[in-house]
Amino acid sequence: MLGGKQKTLQIMAERADGSMSVEDCAALSNALSDFFEAEPDAVEGDYLLEVSSPGIDRPLTRLTDFARWAGHEAKIETSTMIDGRKRFRGILKGLDGSDVVLQVGKDTITLAFRAIAEAKLVLTDKLIDEDLKAREAHKEH
Repeated sequence: MLGGKQKTLQIMAERADGSMSVEDCAALSNALSDFFEAEPDAVEGDYLLEVSSPGIDRPLTRLTDFARWAGHEAKIETSTMIDGRKRFRGILKGLDGSDVVLQVGKDTITLAFRAIAEAKLVLTDKLIDEDLKAREAHKEH
């Protein structure tokens, strides 16, 4: 829920295979609108409903996201200082238990998942190529 004068309920969604078309977003928006109309207490106050896909340079919000996108570049901001800094940018190397492993230059660092305030993928040629391949594979099915 995003604040301001007009509250916005923002929902990011995708199918299990990572795809999400404009038509899928519209169908989900309609289904959610019907649900919220039938359940008026589900969300308090007036709001706008916004449904979208996370996009190519998606936010990383779940622990599994950091494993799923291993090999790709990410920007991570922590809630507390770690080695004198809060911002990190590097290649995701996956997980070590519930810690995120990141290659920053020649160094490998480990960040506690609970210490991560914000993280997102960086738009790179590699990420774009993978996204295009996934879209083509989805069209074939």
